Amino acid sequence: MIRVAIIGAGRGGTSLIHILHNDPLVTIVGVADIDPHAPGMLLASQLKIPITTDYRRLLRLSKVATIIDVTGNEEVARALLALDRPEVAVVGGPGAKFMWQLIEERIRSKEEIERHLREYQSLYRLYMREVRHAISEERTRIALDIHDGLVQTLAGLSYKLDLCQEFLTLDPVRCARTLKETQDVLKSAIEEARQVVFNLKPLHFDRLDLHPALKHYAKTYAKQYRIATTVSLAGSEKNLYPKTKIFLFRIIQEALSNVQKHAGASRVHVGVDIEKTSLTATIRDNGQGFDLPEISKDPEKWASLGLKGMSERARLLGGRVRIDTAPGKGTTIAVDIPLKNKEYERLG
Repeated sequence: MIRVAIIGAGRGGTSLIHILHNDPLVTIVGVADIDPHAPGMLLASQLKIPITTDYRRLLRLSKVATIIDVTGNEEVARALLALDRPEVAVVGGPGAKFMWQLIEERIRSKEEIERHLREYQSLYRLYMREVRHAISEERTRIALDIHDGLVQTLAGLSYKLDLCQEFLTLDPVRCARTLKETQDVLKSAIEEARQVVFNLKPLHFDRLDLHPALKHYAKTYAKQYRIATTVSLAGSEKNLYPKTKIFLFRIIQEALSNVQKHAGASRVHVGVDIEKTSLTATIRDNGQGFDLPEISKDPEKWASLGLKGMSERARLLGGRVRIDTAPGKGTTIAVDIPLKNKEYERLG
């Protein structure tokens, strides 16, 4: 066990205390500084390390192997030079300064690593929360799609088949006409079932084509909700990361769902502009708009409009969501996403 005394409790002494206190092979036997409120003196007190305002007391300690001077004080340097104790190693001057600067840099590096780790942990928790939320949203949406669409259509089919059975002998002509209607309804049910499946896997996982997926979704969206929907894409998507495409599709899907539920719009346009270092997606409708400052004050309304989910998805991509709206003026949602170095280098 190496017994160490430290003279000076400013930045240098504090850094030494931080490192040496956690070293199992080192015991700090004392810390000295003329300022009893120096940061190193306060830290030493917290760690139960003896402190003193008279550095000479440390020079007289019987069980000390190394004395480190980080004061830069000439009087202390002369006293250490005159110390007649060959068994005690003295570290001072430029050597001590280099030592504590090296240790301080190590502390800063450790703190920086820990900070980044906390950021990544926070981002991971946010991502997992977003995934759970997205799964819950998808389950609810699919259940509603099936209940309001496919189930109702199948119920209608059952009713028409009952009519056919009734008309089979009494009115064959009407029975044939009802069978034709039933066939049309069945085709509609098949199309609705396909739409439910498409919404589960909107992007083909072998190619992850964003533009065709958006165009197909816009087509079915326009047909289902009677809202004229157009899509445009500028730039190449082929080098975008799959995660970027999937998250962007979900953001646009959420924005369009918001238009259908709340905007009262007759037209909506989706534009995606892919540049070298950034990507911007814009969803613009001609609906009734809303009071953004007022909605922003109410977390429940903010979440119910899907704005929270869109913002969190964009944040997971390192981007942000901008909203331009006012009552009676329609709504424009812009999503700005920076492209990662490897991503835009491939585009370049």
